[in-house]
Parts: sequence; C-alpha cells; structure tokens
Amino acid sequence: MYDNYFYYSYSFNYLLIALTFVITLGAQFYINSKYKRTKKIENKRNITGYDVARKILDNNDLKNVKIEKTGGLLSDHYDPSKKVVRLSSDIYDSTSIASISVAAHECGHAIQDKNNYFFLRFRSFILPLVNIASSAGYIAILIGLFAGALGFIKIGIAAELIILLFQLITLPVEFNASSRGLKQIELLNIADKEEKSKCRGMLTAAALTYVAAVATSLLEILRLVLILNRNKR
Repeated sequence: MYDNYFYYSYSFNYLLIALTFVITLGAQFYINSKYKRTKKIENKRNITGYDVARKILDNNDLKNVKIEKTGGLLSDHYDPSKKVVRLSSDIYDSTSIASISVAAHECGHAIQDKNNYFFLRFRSFILPLVNIASSAGYIAILIGLFAGALGFIKIGIAAELIILLFQLITLPVEFNASSRGLKQIELLNIADKEEKSKCRGMLTAAALTYVAAVATSLLEILRLVLILNRNKR
C-alpha cells in the first residue's frame, strides 16, 4: 500500500515538474512567435513606436513624461520613479503593428501612474522585484527544484508564496495597461479595425506570460506541499 503511494507520489511530482516547464516555455514561445509575426506587419499610417507613444502621452496631458530608447529585446517598460517610457530599438524606430502595440501598452502604465492606479502604486512599492516579473516562472521552478532536492520545503513554499503575491499584483497592472493602450489606439485613430485586432492579439499574448507565471507558481507550491506531506509519513 505504502509502496504504491510513494510510486504514484513520485510520478505525480515529475508530472508537475514537466507541466511547469511546458507552461512556462510554451507561454514564452507564444509571445515570441506573436511578436515576430506582428513585427513584420507595417502599420498603414507609417508611424513609429516613438510617434505613437508621444501622441498618446501628449493627448493625456503627460508632456512631462520622456521617451527614451533602450537596448535589448522586448525590454520596454515605464519607469514611474523617473517618469520615463523606455522603448527598445525595435519598437522605438519601427512602424510595425508590434511597435504600436507595445508603445501603447507602456503609455498605458504612464496613464495609470497619472491616475494613481492602486495596483501600480503597490507594485512600485516593491520595485526591486519588478525586474523578475517576466522570468518569474523560471524563478519559481528553480526555487521549487532546489527546495525539493535540498529539503528546504517550508522555505521553498514561503518563497513561492512571495513570488505568487507579486505575480497576482502584476496581473491587473498589465491587463489594465493593455486595455488603456488599446483605448488610446482607437480614440486617436492610430490603427484601423483590422490593425487594432492584431494589436489586441499581440498584447493578449504578452499578458499570457504573466498568467503562465501564476500557474507555474501555483503548481510549484502544490508540488512542495505534496513533498512536505509525503515526508511526514
């Protein structure tokens, strides 16, 4: 009886590990493929990511917010402490659907900041953790694996819960920024109906990476709890 229990317990453990990798890598693959496709589609108005960002910011009385070019791929972000929208080179200079989407999304964060959006304020409070958001799924997996292998189960669970809290705070911030960005695209006639649909698809794919990170953390917490219960037997 106990032999069967441990056999199925270990099998389920490996299944959860595999599932976390599939979810995390799958979400990353999806956003990368979506980005590559929309990056190749030029917008009909031939406006760059910088033009879109400046237009949205000015329309929302955010002329004080600067726009800077930054390195890296999909490294775009809004810095509420310095009031700066930073766009990667591919977004800043490009006239693609991807550039419209990402620029509008980051400006959505600037509008959140202006309107004192609660979840953005709370996330800014824990700013040192913000940089792990995009890779939180991988971090959750690593913590889970090391905690399980070294026997630090309770510490691992506590760490996973902290990551999960940050991810849950991040979700409404990202979805709301995309919603605000898409609204600006429509309001300012930046894209037609077909282009807006492609923009929505791009931003939805980006948001799914955060959803995947939440799912990964939940699975890792479940796995560590099962290991803890198994060790008590």
